[in-house]
Amino acid sequence: MSDTDYDVVVIGGGGAGLAAAVTAAENGASVILFEALKELGGSTALSAGLFTAAGTSVQRELGIDDSAEKYFQHYMDLNQWMLKPGLIRAFCENAGPTLEWLIDLGVEIPAKVSGNAHQPGLSQAGVEDVWRGHVPKDQGYGLVQVLDAARRKHGIDVVLDTRVQSLLTQNGRVVGVIADDVALSAGAVVVASGGFAQDPTFVDRHYPVANKAGDSLFVVAAEGSRGDHLRFADAVDASITGDGWGLMLPTVYFQRYHHWQSGFPPKSRVYVNAAGRRFMDEDASYAVSTGIIDHQGGSAWIVFDENARANLPVGYVDWAAERVAEEADAGRTLRADTLEELAELMQVPTDALNATVARWNAHLPHGEDPDFLRHRTLANKGSTANPDPIAQGPFYAARILPAELVCTHAGLEIDQHAAVLDTTGVPIPGLFAAGEAGAGVLGLRYVGGGNAVANALTMGRIAGRNAARVPSDLSTPLPLTI
Repeated sequence: MSDTDYDVVVIGGGGAGLAAAVTAAENGASVILFEALKELGGSTALSAGLFTAAGTSVQRELGIDDSAEKYFQHYMDLNQWMLKPGLIRAFCENAGPTLEWLIDLGVEIPAKVSGNAHQPGLSQAGVEDVWRGHVPKDQGYGLVQVLDAARRKHGIDVVLDTRVQSLLTQNGRVVGVIADDVALSAGAVVVASGGFAQDPTFVDRHYPVANKAGDSLFVVAAEGSRGDHLRFADAVDASITGDGWGLMLPTVYFQRYHHWQSGFPPKSRVYVNAAGRRFMDEDASYAVSTGIIDHQGGSAWIVFDENARANLPVGYVDWAAERVAEEADAGRTLRADTLEELAELMQVPTDALNATVARWNAHLPHGEDPDFLRHRTLANKGSTANPDPIAQGPFYAARILPAELVCTHAGLEIDQHAAVLDTTGVPIPGLFAAGEAGAGVLGLRYVGGGNAVANALTMGRIAGRNAARVPSDLSTPLPLTI
């Protein structure tokens, strides 16, 4: 007989929380989910829904030979082996099955090549040699709708617009939560409350590098990303890991929205450092691009011409022809009739900038880039037309820097079972975490588009499965599985 109100309480209704709740219910548990906002979805609903996984049916239909072992090796190498191999292996081995689970639930991912994160199919997620970015129909919103439909099918209770205040503990284990000053008992609790990008105090403490962007900093995480998981940590002596890690995307200084609202910089552009020289593939994956720009002193210049400005697509907020002209009129974006004059405004060597643009013009408009191989990146993105030369004055230069805060990686330390560890490294009975709240999968380097969504849903499933295995009579938990 149960002596609890529910077998499992899930805190957070984003991708991780929904995956945990549905999986726990699939394993026979009674589940209630608390969401701090007025609707479900969290940051997953705001995302492109891109999901990184290896050895999937989508890859096989496209003739791609891939495996969790290859994914694991790439993941660990990119993160310089600073993550726990056991946890990352569990993630990589379960990401593919989680994707298949989503497809079985109704998520549509066609077996065709995708050129970007908004075209359903298989895309290049980061700097992997085997494409692993699975783009679903209807993006992150579609993922949430499918998961919510499964939630309703299983009769999982949801309480919206309610932030869990604290965890309930008894004899060293977590036995429920307090919400709206009401205690609710449970066999296990899954913390899936998101990150802390919307809480400046936690950003200062756990990810201060984001503040280097100054006034250019903007946050695209869900409003509920306020660090609730960190507030729970002290009460149960939980270990916090991942300090200093997160995802900052390089953007122009005047951008204030994610790219589907903001727009994209012109294809005909060159990134220039303080020495007036080009230093990277302008379309490099954000798995590595932020680190490259950081190595140049934390910012660089985007240089483009009048033709590029005038031909920016209409309908966007930031990268729009009128907006760039306004920034130039205000003197915040540099503008000059000649490259020589622009170099003086940029305070870079004139001969270097001239040589940089001349070399760029000699190659990219003709379909090749011997220095940084950008022609390959453009081809992988489905680009069929070469960039135009950077040749028509006036010329422009705008600062680019890591300024878009997408997700944070510091959180409750988890093991391969998604069990939260205490400060001695021992699992806390009855407590699990996933997504940004459960730290250890998102690391030093963001592996590529879909890393956060795959982490949330994969570890959410593992957390939900193991939470459902905890007996509701609050006795010793059963062995955990991955």
